Amino acid sequence: MPSPIGPDYHYHTQTASQPSISPDGESVIYTVGRFERNEPLELRDVHLQTLSADDADSEPRLLLENASHAVWSPDGENIAFLRHDDSGVDQIWTCRPDGSEVAQLTRHQLPVDTFAWAPSGRQIAYRADMSTDPLPEDDLEPLVTRSLRYRQDGHGWRGGRFRQLFVIDLASGMTQQLTDGEAEHGPPVWSPDGSSIAYLSDQGPFRDTTLRNEVYVVSASGGRAERWSGGLFMSDAVTWSPDGERLAVIGAEQVEQVGGYGLICQGWVYVLENGSYPRRITDDSLRPISGPNIPLGAGTPAMRWPTDNQIFFVADARGESFICIVNPEDRQVRRITEGREQITDWDVAPQHDTAVTASATLYGTGELFAIDTHHGDRMQLTHLNDTYFAEHTPATLERIEVKSEGKEIDVRVWLPPDIDPDRSYPVLLDVHGGPHSNFYDAFYPIHQIAATNGYIVVAPNPRGSSTYGLEFASAVHGDWGGGDYVDVMAALSNVLRRPYADESRVVLHGSSYGGYMASWAVGHSARFKAAVIGAPVTNLSSFYGTSDIGVPFSEVQFGGQRGKNLPWYVRHSPITYVDSVDTPVLLIHGEDDARVLIEQSEQYFVALKRAGKMVEFVRMPKTSHGLFRAKHPRVREEYFRRMLAWFGQYLNQPPDFTVTTTAADGQSNGHRRT
Repeated sequence: MPSPIGPDYHYHTQTASQPSISPDGESVIYTVGRFERNEPLELRDVHLQTLSADDADSEPRLLLENASHAVWSPDGENIAFLRHDDSGVDQIWTCRPDGSEVAQLTRHQLPVDTFAWAPSGRQIAYRADMSTDPLPEDDLEPLVTRSLRYRQDGHGWRGGRFRQLFVIDLASGMTQQLTDGEAEHGPPVWSPDGSSIAYLSDQGPFRDTTLRNEVYVVSASGGRAERWSGGLFMSDAVTWSPDGERLAVIGAEQVEQVGGYGLICQGWVYVLENGSYPRRITDDSLRPISGPNIPLGAGTPAMRWPTDNQIFFVADARGESFICIVNPEDRQVRRITEGREQITDWDVAPQHDTAVTASATLYGTGELFAIDTHHGDRMQLTHLNDTYFAEHTPATLERIEVKSEGKEIDVRVWLPPDIDPDRSYPVLLDVHGGPHSNFYDAFYPIHQIAATNGYIVVAPNPRGSSTYGLEFASAVHGDWGGGDYVDVMAALSNVLRRPYADESRVVLHGSSYGGYMASWAVGHSARFKAAVIGAPVTNLSSFYGTSDIGVPFSEVQFGGQRGKNLPWYVRHSPITYVDSVDTPVLLIHGEDDARVLIEQSEQYFVALKRAGKMVEFVRMPKTSHGLFRAKHPRVREEYFRRMLAWFGQYLNQPPDFTVTTTAADGQSNGHRRT
């Protein structure tokens, strides 16, 4: 009998990422991440796998331990990668294709986070943190800022630190700095002839109050940079045309199109020519994948422009990912792959006949797949988690559409793998973050853990969700707690019509914006038996002044500056409605969260306690915003365990493991299903 997927699943699974195809197209190197109980961070190694169909069953080979971001040199004679130095700082290292002759290339005080080989293979352009102020000598040294953007979630204090671009010559070891000033720059993208480097920069007087950036081109030998992106508010994923005369980028022309904090709301592919207005070549049916632009695109899946009439990119549509090709002249887009996955990273061979994706699927956390770009044929390259999922059958996915105020809401319903329609099951409503995030046809730990432990999980993509076009995504602007709340409740009501869905046992989960929606919902509905709320936005007014993206994000999402729109901020804050809360609430928040500071949960906790409500507050030390994607695996496990235990406590459905919680009488209780 298969076992449920447990809160400790991440100790038993691995994730493949960062594929780089060899210049001859015969093999791929990639990173494998894994967690071990006695290690505080994810462990990463680089592996090598053949791409030949004749060798499809060949075993992958461990190439480098404690390494990541490995990339082939243009001639295939060397590999560059990132690895910590003796001080724990990420540097660029190189080795031979068999893993021998490992050598450290850079020696910076602060981390290198991205790099690119020159077409000649004789130089590498890279990005590293630099500080305009002396680095603090101890924890008691005062920190001073003159900018609103002085910290960043997951990175902590930024102050005078900025990411700058460099070029290093491999033969001499000489390094030249290409950018400077109080701005973030990069990542670097070499022109086909190696003479120039394109990059993004948020330099300018607007950087404090918006997250705008520009595309610049600078000579590889240094000098004055030229701005190429006039007319675009934000760009990402830069690539050169084969002749080096044009650039393609993912971008948007107005702040309203990107939701104030990146191209997650919606983006389009543009072609840039120096001195000309950007030309858009894709429509709203796809959202090309880009990063949140905080920081500028270090981990963004790249675009490729290998021939005049083919630009390769990855895009999302309705919660599915696709490899796409667009002809920049006639703007015709072809989807190579069939969806039903979430592509997190990819590469295409120099011969552009093969692509490799790192994808989360319905039944896997992250594996590599080889794609024939001509016919779409697909071959799974890695099988990192076959054994685990053979013993822990994942949940079953159903997709439905629900009508809500004239809108079609796409809803994913995750069912226990052995569901019996003659039984009755508790129902979990889960709301994603963002608001411009979305749920995919892919493994998601909250859904899999809950469904395989006996819950029906309702996972809607309400208005505000990305991958459904700009109008749908931006419908949430200025309407938090309005139509989005109507949508998620409509999805729940639809599923509760099923005879095996127990409407007397309904629980609620949400984190970040999902935490906002969960705390809003318990203040406006008595339907829920229990709620687990992670890192919620509960007081929009204080969020504006404390979040690392508070000003640019809030002024788009909330319809203006706090001081000029304060009644709206108060009216749409969940903390305003604590007297109406009848649901037992478990709050979980990271103490190092700079995106949604822990004061948001502190305020909500105090307000609920003073109103006489049932609430428990869990503070996660040394944890930033991504609670169940936390760097420390113990935090992830703790989150999932407490979630199931809290629900079980109020549904009389204890989980299959022991966890300590605090009962209503303040006594500590252990729970175990028998």
